Amino acid sequence: MSVPEPQNIPVARGQTIGFAILAVIACVAAAWLYMQGKQQASRADMPIPISSVDVKRFNPDAWFLPYEMLGFVEIPAGSFTMGSDAAVDPMLFESERWSNEHKQGQVDLPSFYIGRYEVTVAQFTAFINATHFESKWASQGPADHPVVNVSWTDALAYARWLEQQLKLSTQTPAVIKGKLNDGWHITLPNEAQWEKAARGSDGRIFSWGNDGRLASDHANFASGTTTAVGKFACALCAYSLSDMSGNVWELTRSPYRAYPFDANATMPEHVKALYVMRGGAFNDGINNIRAAVRGGIDPGARRPFIGFRLVLAPT
Repeated sequence: MSVPEPQNIPVARGQTIGFAILAVIACVAAAWLYMQGKQQASRADMPIPISSVDVKRFNPDAWFLPYEMLGFVEIPAGSFTMGSDAAVDPMLFESERWSNEHKQGQVDLPSFYIGRYEVTVAQFTAFINATHFESKWASQGPADHPVVNVSWTDALAYARWLEQQLKLSTQTPAVIKGKLNDGWHITLPNEAQWEKAARGSDGRIFSWGNDGRLASDHANFASGTTTAVGKFACALCAYSLSDMSGNVWELTRSPYRAYPFDANATMPEHVKALYVMRGGAFNDGINNIRAAVRGGIDPGARRPFIGFRLVLAPT
């Protein structure tokens, strides 16, 4: 926010009057700054209100997570086709090619769990209220819409907090608690986990299949704003996950680099890292909501069309 330029203060009857006026202005300014500080401190301790949560889907007593398995869906172990082939998908971008020699590649993954929905405003607000986490994020949007304007580091902080809550809570399903006790973690998906969850093992173009004419029935895209998570049910999707196409771009923990995919890849220290985001957003065209499309984001950036979902995974 810009600060107005100070105005010249006229001297009416000599310097004495001028100094008196300046003294009064200084006192008023000091009092205003003091009150602003008190208000900000008060706001920092004040819970952000959460309203209009669909309590049939989201449990207010469990950080507004879904009731069934806290929203986590198992993705079975096995291989899947990653990347794009122009002969199958003419909308591909060059970054989706596996290599100069191969259009696509096969990636084998152990089983993991992924959120059925994108993380919501209510869920992230529960984290902020519980921790007073210092972030530039401020509560915005309906409670059941995906949280946006969060950075990559904000998303990981939420994941670490939620992991600790699930380890301690008596409401955590035994399967999830057992995985956490075995060393699994709540975190962002890597881009292979995300892509397998989105397209299954059959190499489909979109999360629901190959027919782009069905897009308006399964995805929020080419629109003006986010929608409630799960508004577009996807019975045709490989694992019945919602909003893997559109609504918001979703952050991953994979650094943005050329294929082939390497789960252990890191960026050299002298290179400014970008991280992969997937799935497209409400303001994108159909080409950007394909299962293989890749975007990149600076870890400190916050945008109104970028959110995230979580995984429970062994790494």
